[in-house]
Amino acid sequence: MVNSQVIGIDLGGTAIKLGRFAADGACLQSLTVATPQPATPETVVAAMVDAIAQIDPDNLSMAIGVGTPGPADAAGRIAKVAINLTGWHDVPLADWLEAKTGKPTILANDANCAGLGEAWLGAGRHFQNLILLTLGTGVGGAVILDGKLFVGHQGAAGELGLITLNPSGPMCNSGNQGSLEQYTSVVAIRRRTGKEPAKLGALAQAGDAEALTFWQNYGKDLGAGLSSLVYVLTPQAIVLGGGVSASFEFFLPTVKAEIERRVLATSRVGLQILQAELGNSAGMVGAAKLALQHHLGC
Repeated sequence: MVNSQVIGIDLGGTAIKLGRFAADGACLQSLTVATPQPATPETVVAAMVDAIAQIDPDNLSMAIGVGTPGPADAAGRIAKVAINLTGWHDVPLADWLEAKTGKPTILANDANCAGLGEAWLGAGRHFQNLILLTLGTGVGGAVILDGKLFVGHQGAAGELGLITLNPSGPMCNSGNQGSLEQYTSVVAIRRRTGKEPAKLGALAQAGDAEALTFWQNYGKDLGAGLSSLVYVLTPQAIVLGGGVSASFEFFLPTVKAEIERRVLATSRVGLQILQAELGNSAGMVGAAKLALQHHLGC
């Protein structure tokens, strides 16, 4: 399997990122194309097929992995819902791509793919058991157990941002109330401060006392949420990605302190809290790893 090549695709509301990868993780060619608007399933599949032909003109790839902005079924065949895409409900995306390309295809949620990417080539590469949180517009998550993505019996496991932090907190789109996402996402930061996370990061960098205090409190909330996850999963590492992680240095101390305060030492032996390393390419990289694991056994 050393020479096996796969395609990894990260499907987003505004862009589709694709890469052709070798089994060792080397990216041989990559491409970003605009997501068709309106992003109906048919137009998106056509754009994907065209882009695949561009990055794999000699048809060397053996399988395709796709990260979708929403849940996939447990078998990795159907995009159940796709956020910010038009008319996406129970779309048999894997079947359609297989029919058009002749290559076996597997799907997973985009945050799951980001976690798999970080576990393979990023901040989590030295660990077999880790969790990833993407601190973005919402808060996504991924659970990696024994080097494999854990999706649960129906494919929807790993929604780490939707755990309850405060039973009386703000309503969440999930139907939960006071979820971790309602305290740690970009939207939550805007609601709580009236500022963008990047602005708060710049202010903290400049030594602004108010911004520094905000990030300290942010770290306490995040640390409290992570403590629940640590008790359940006892990971070797927690990887934090997404746009908010740019201010990692300002909230890391209170995240660590909160976990140490709340979690028994036996449940957090050697635990590392790390900043994600792959940035916007994590989803594409993880989708490629998904294809390697499921279809090529590596």
